[in-house]
Amino acid sequence: MRPDALAAAAARRHELTRAKAIQTLRELDRAGTPVTFASVAAAAAVSRSWLYSQPDIRAEIERLRQATCRSPSPPIPAGQRASDSSLRTRLEAALERNRALSEDNQRLKRQLGLALGQRRSPPSTGTASPLPERSSLEP
Repeated sequence: MRPDALAAAAARRHELTRAKAIQTLRELDRAGTPVTFASVAAAAAVSRSWLYSQPDIRAEIERLRQATCRSPSPPIPAGQRASDSSLRTRLEAALERNRALSEDNQRLKRQLGLALGQRRSPPSTGTASPLPERSSLEP
C-alpha cells in the first residue's frame, strides 16, 4: 500500500469513528441516559482517551454531563422535553383555571353567607323554611 492510500484510510477511519461517537452522544441524550465519558466510550466502542483528545466531542460530553448532574430527577429524553411555547400555554391555562376557581370560591362564599344569614334571622312568616331554597342561592 502506498503512503497516500494509508493516510486516506486513516482519515476515513478517523471520520467514521467521530461520526459513531457523535451519533452515540445524540442517542444517549435522546434516551435520557446519563452522558459520561465511560458510557459514550462503551456505547461507541472507542477509548475514553480518544474521546478526551477530541475537543468538540469532549466539550459536548461535559456539557451534557453537567446538564444531567444539575437535575435532581432522572433526565427527560429530548423528544419528551416541553418547549417554551407549550410551557407558556400550560401556564396560561393554569392561570385561567385559577381565576375561574377563585370566582367560584367567592360566589360560594357569598351564597354561604346569605344562607347562614337567613338561617339566623327569625322567619318573618310562619311558613318560611329555616333554610333558603336552592334556587335563591344561585347568583
